[in-house]
Amino acid sequence: MVGKEIRLERIMNRNSGRTIIIPMDHGITLGPIPGLTDMSRAIDGAVNGGANAIIMHKGIVRAGHRGRGKDVGLIIHLSASTVLSPNPNDKVPVCTVEEAIRLGADAVSIHVNLGAPTDGRMLRLLGETAKSCRDWGMPLLAMMYTRGGEIKDQFDVKYVKHAARVGAELGADIVKVNYTGSVASFREVVAGCPVPVVIAGGEKMETNRELLTMVKESLEAGSCGVSIGRNVFQHDDPIAIIKAIDLLVHENREIGEAMELLREGEG
Repeated sequence: MVGKEIRLERIMNRNSGRTIIIPMDHGITLGPIPGLTDMSRAIDGAVNGGANAIIMHKGIVRAGHRGRGKDVGLIIHLSASTVLSPNPNDKVPVCTVEEAIRLGADAVSIHVNLGAPTDGRMLRLLGETAKSCRDWGMPLLAMMYTRGGEIKDQFDVKYVKHAARVGAELGADIVKVNYTGSVASFREVVAGCPVPVVIAGGEKMETNRELLTMVKESLEAGSCGVSIGRNVFQHDDPIAIIKAIDLLVHENREIGEAMELLREGEG
């Protein structure tokens, strides 16, 4: 498993043991939304801010390859759906681990919506992908969400901790889930998941403090970092907000210091 360990080091900070991942796979789901029309520029912002890794689909790897500047870990997303579909929660396979290896990936990711009518198929895909990842020494990030008619609140800790555990049970190396809203409740999620947990950024937030508070609280609860997309690449200053998140994730600094960094950028 040394190959998997080496690749994990490319998407994690070796000193802190944590990670800042910027997902940029939204183009399939939502189209060319603001912040992702120019992929090279979006990736430049992530890298210059200090992100450890980015997530993208296989067809955008070439468009996002800059051929200059600092390196960044590459996570290729293996499943997809669109908002145009009659069932947007049904994530289907669109890439394989072998394809991702040929494209130079450091890790792969897959999305599962527990509670969706086709969650059984998505679980099977997760299990099969985990086997391929073990065979090839490829790290696997499982994006585990609870979305369906029977799910009353996808941020409820009873659902989120179940989703996290499912990802770990089926072989994920890192699990991505929603933040549950408090340190105490998210501790339950981390305690029940034997692999590292990162939080999703979710919908665009109203203020920087709201975002940074979520990040700080998740770390206090035991998360190993963040996987935040729209709240970064749609930010007025993506580089500055990543640097502010970096202070919290990798340097264990306080929210006030991160907010001060953002205010200095405004000056």
